Amino acid sequence: MINAHTHLYSGLAPLGMPAPEREPTCFLDILEGVWWKLDRALDGETLAASARYYVSQAIAAGCRGLIDHHESPNFIEGSLDVIADACQELGMPALLCYGATERNGGRDEARRGLEECRRFIRDNRRPLVRGAVGVHAAFTVSDDTLAEAAALARETGTVVHIHVAEDRADVADAKKRGHSGLIDRLEACDALVPGSIFAHGVHLTRGEVERVDAAGIWLVQNPRSNRGNRVGYPAAVGASQRVALGTDGFPANMADERVVLAELAAEHGEPKAVAAARLAGSARLFEERMGPAAALAPSRHLGEANLDEAEAEQIRQDAIDCANTLWKRMKAL
Repeated sequence: MINAHTHLYSGLAPLGMPAPEREPTCFLDILEGVWWKLDRALDGETLAASARYYVSQAIAAGCRGLIDHHESPNFIEGSLDVIADACQELGMPALLCYGATERNGGRDEARRGLEECRRFIRDNRRPLVRGAVGVHAAFTVSDDTLAEAAALARETGTVVHIHVAEDRADVADAKKRGHSGLIDRLEACDALVPGSIFAHGVHLTRGEVERVDAAGIWLVQNPRSNRGNRVGYPAAVGASQRVALGTDGFPANMADERVVLAELAAEHGEPKAVAAARLAGSARLFEERMGPAAALAPSRHLGEANLDEAEAEQIRQDAIDCANTLWKRMKAL
């Protein structure tokens, strides 16, 4: 029960996050009107509450590991420590990264994001937590940033975690830059780092998926998110032997994710058993990056169904209080 791609910074979203001011007409509208406002509104306190609440809910749902992809443009330096502290304290094994982007502050913002990854990978000593190199998505960064992220991953002995072809806009951007497709762009930037984690892959062709698989890179399918954002179904990812299951910020109830994937697979002519295969892929990916599960012990929740009831309630109350603050900040942006 591993969640192979999520966003702990969205942990407060179920606690009354306001709807966007204008009805989104496309995926970019959803990003700009909701998630890019949320991440800009985060500070240390609200991020800590988000992470603790998300992890507590994941534990209650039986999740045994998280691969997180984080962004908080106005709180970059030290943000991974906040998330890591929540995971370590509550006993949740996790692979963390900061998703470098240029969408707010250009190349300087991207450099700061990559430096946060470098610092965390270098300095983290928490037994349950590891670090990776993150990029938000190729369409939000330059070729230089893609190349630097890949070089940093190789230098630090880890991988790149990035959104890939979640929406057609990512593919269109690569073509606008003169490439035949998104994988060609990543290859031109030497960013096909073996073992890397490419979230979504909805609009990759079968040939592109085969190239990604041959490079030893993982794809992560996120059925609830893809359905909710109406970006399509990643039919081609079945051409890979390395496909895992994530929630993309939805609660880490992997049983729910499995049910939705089985339904969508059947609708698109794939066997329902693909859902179980994706969960098995998540376990393989997590072990590849984190080592055998036994090496992560002691994890508080591995032998427990839930946190202490009083502790869980306190985490929830803190989350509610911080959520109200966060929604006010979002509204002001």
